[in-house]
Amino acid sequence: MPTPLDRALNSRTTFFAFTGLVTAVAAWTIWGPGDIFPAEADPTGDPAMWTEGELRRWLGHRGLLPAEKATREELVERVRVNLRNPPAPPGA
Repeated sequence: MPTPLDRALNSRTTFFAFTGLVTAVAAWTIWGPGDIFPAEADPTGDPAMWTEGELRRWLGHRGLLPAEKATREELVERVRVNLRNPPAPPGA
């Protein structure tokens, strides 16, 4: 005795609707407006307050790949050396 699920799966209309939905979602994911996993924003504030992961990420985004065994203090110093001074406000 066929169940309602069996009857639904045997229907061509249901099959093509499901296939169209899956195709539309796949196309939207591939060409849609935005990233699936957006990049994290750069940390702000004093580098001494950043986590080690944030320090490594900040350096990595700029091609300044830190050594695996670099200490937190070395990472903070390297970030501070490579930070650009913000522009002075007009009239200062």
